[in-house]
Amino acid sequence: MSFSQLPLAPILQQNLSHLGFIEATQIQAQAIPIILAGKDVLAGAQTGTGKTAAFGLPLIQQILSQALSPAPGNAPCILKALVLVPTRELALQVFTQLEALASHTGVRAGLAYGGVSIDGQIRALAQGIDVLVATPGRLIDLLKKRRLNLKQLAMLVFDEADRMLDMGFMDEIREILKHLSKTRQTLLFSATLNDNIFKLSKRLQHQAQVIEVHGRNTTAVSVTEQVYQVDTERKLDLLSHLLRRHAWSRVLIFSRQRQDVAKLSQDLLQQGFNVAPLHGDLSQHVREQTLSSFKRHEINVIVATDIAARGIDIDDLPVVINMELPFKTEDYVHRIGRTGRAGQQGLAISLLDHQDEKLLHNLETFLGRRLPSQWYLGFEPDLTKHHDMPKSLSKAAQKQAARKKALAQSKQRSS
Repeated sequence: MSFSQLPLAPILQQNLSHLGFIEATQIQAQAIPIILAGKDVLAGAQTGTGKTAAFGLPLIQQILSQALSPAPGNAPCILKALVLVPTRELALQVFTQLEALASHTGVRAGLAYGGVSIDGQIRALAQGIDVLVATPGRLIDLLKKRRLNLKQLAMLVFDEADRMLDMGFMDEIREILKHLSKTRQTLLFSATLNDNIFKLSKRLQHQAQVIEVHGRNTTAVSVTEQVYQVDTERKLDLLSHLLRRHAWSRVLIFSRQRQDVAKLSQDLLQQGFNVAPLHGDLSQHVREQTLSSFKRHEINVIVATDIAARGIDIDDLPVVINMELPFKTEDYVHRIGRTGRAGQQGLAISLLDHQDEKLLHNLETFLGRRLPSQWYLGFEPDLTKHHDMPKSLSKAAQKQAARKKALAQSKQRSS
């Protein structure tokens, strides 16, 4: 569907044309008319499907239909719309996209996240804004300082709601709800739709329209997935071989622990790769600088933890490599959603040792399909080593897990 077929204001159509956006993605084509109709939406949308514009365009359109707020001076800033995100990096990413979409409209966007001084954010609010992109913790700080008034808020958006729950923000969400009007329109966007997300929807939304552009909890069809079995001690060698052989323009490597990210980055640096780490122990300034350097091709390899990588939004990222499978199956979807974006083909490689076999089984159960593993020539696992098979990987256990999943899906469909 062309954007010109959507009921958007002429200025928004002009901005889309200037940005080179002609055809709406599936999530945009489905969500925008429903949101403009004033309905609550629960959307299952993977990273890279255009979800920011899916909620951003109707959000700006609805603000344009109202009188723009005057600068509040010393009074609390009265918001029309609020976009809650789990991390600083994602906040900056969403804010930047909203500013581009709202160019020349008079709609003012603001940004609030922790890790930096609150004073500049307070000054921005004092100038008057219509929509705020914020992380939950910093939003509560501003509410406590009485710099915000949310009672007239017309639209509340949760971006990457599943990640927000994973990071333990439920207490903050409850606190924020105390400051909101119940007559608002609420939009939930999540890469995965699970029981926790549906529970959150029932708490926050009224007769929400569910939109799923792909099968539930699936990965993007534009991503080729490869799993290589390799002994733990040979993972670094195989990784180095892959990087040298393919010479990808940019590579995002995931590791589970901050200390592993730091060590792997150092190991690759010593081997001559242009690499930088990205994890929560680094300052916000360093993290933003690293992302900027990555986007400008000043560095071409980033080793990151799951949370730190949330701000990586690059259309031409050709490959993602998992040094280990994530403990949370949903994180796999988030990880590989960094590649294969904007219609391009992507590649996701996972290096699997015997310790992660249970995680692979859990992931396959979650995805509802197999991820066949293979050997890489010259890096085959040592079959003389003995590894005890966990009881949870027995055939009986696998059948029981499959039954439980089928039953849960059946209950979900009937509810």
